[in-house]
Amino acid sequence: MKLKLKKILPRTIFGRSLLIMILPILLLQAITTYIFFDRHWEKMTSRLAFAVAGEIAIMAEVLEGPDGPTQLQDLSRFAVQHLDLLISYAPGDVLDEQKHKQRKLDWRRMMMADALNAELGAKVRRPFMMDIDSEEKWVDVRVQLDDGVLLVSLPQRRLFSSSSYIVILWMIGSSIILISIASLFMRNQVRPIRRLAVAAERFGRGLDVPTSFKPEGAREIRQAAQAFLDMHERVKRQITQRAAMLAGVSHDLRTPLTRMRLQVAMMPEGPDAQALKQDIADMERMINAYLDFAKGEGTEQPVRSDLRQMLEHIVSGMKRQGADIEFTMAEDLSLFLRPVAFERGLTNILTNARKYAPHIWLQAHRMDDEEHIEIIVDDDGPGIPDEQMEEVFKPFMRVDSSRNAATGGVGLGLPIAREVFHAHGGKIWLEKSPRGGVRAIIQLPA
Repeated sequence: MKLKLKKILPRTIFGRSLLIMILPILLLQAITTYIFFDRHWEKMTSRLAFAVAGEIAIMAEVLEGPDGPTQLQDLSRFAVQHLDLLISYAPGDVLDEQKHKQRKLDWRRMMMADALNAELGAKVRRPFMMDIDSEEKWVDVRVQLDDGVLLVSLPQRRLFSSSSYIVILWMIGSSIILISIASLFMRNQVRPIRRLAVAAERFGRGLDVPTSFKPEGAREIRQAAQAFLDMHERVKRQITQRAAMLAGVSHDLRTPLTRMRLQVAMMPEGPDAQALKQDIADMERMINAYLDFAKGEGTEQPVRSDLRQMLEHIVSGMKRQGADIEFTMAEDLSLFLRPVAFERGLTNILTNARKYAPHIWLQAHRMDDEEHIEIIVDDDGPGIPDEQMEEVFKPFMRVDSSRNAATGGVGLGLPIAREVFHAHGGKIWLEKSPRGGVRAIIQLPA
């Protein structure tokens, strides 16, 4: 029940806020309408029927009197002038239910018929029949008298009040006006929240926050927007300071390594010199990996990029390194990317697959929601245990615990890739591949 309710509820804050305002109005209108129909309309119809039944009863008494037939003409004239009734008398006639069969009525005329039927039964105290014509809007009442049948025709307006329609129209009209005004004001209140969400999304994808964005709206919304702008400035300042610090660290670490490499090059060839060269190469490789992980997104700005061109460039580089990789892409796609960071992240995924699998398959396509692009990397390697599918994204975590040159790496390839794709506003995860190895799925906003 809870899940079904969530499915029918609006997804946006504007829709939910509007629903909160509309529901009480509709509930109030429903209760008011029920009370109105149950009390006012039913009582008004009953009272009008009471008056009509009394008039018909008087006419029946007069016509059955000793001077009844002689008074028919005057009675008919007075009824038309003062009561809006048409009367006629058929001497010797008898009521025939088959001849005057009641028509099908809607709920409103059925209420009117029930009220008039009850009042006629109480007032006239003679056999009678009613015929309500919905199209002509007339009511015919036939009363069986001693010597014939009295026919009384009256317009339906004698049995219900037109003010009922005015009240209903007023209720509907006022509701529409109130809902329209509420929608207009609520849209103005929601607009700053939507702008804040767009600015936060752009910042999360590494794009610049629009210069036109500023705190506006209600006090709480302005407070949230100002807090976001302050956070944006702190994060940008931290990224700039970190990039400057890492540039200095990179220079300071590589300088002694360069001196060590020169000193080893001047040493005579031998097992010791070869071991030192290997150690220096390993140290340089680990330092580069640490710096890549710490550097994260850096200061590179996103640009609109041709995804096919980028993937073909990455695939060509992997093939030059000896990888057996197959690339498929059905359509041309473009999205905002940091080209260098994106290439580093995807290359880490492909390099990791190449270490353990003889074949790699790369594909890209637009997802069904039209808002995301999916990149899938499959391999036919030995795979990864299910319990380690998430663990491998932790820094320095490796399924193969060795750190030799054969398998290489220090356990930072996948963490770097995740940080890169998260910085693009996307996500990455691993699962079993239908090819037999591991499938890496990357989803990025289009």
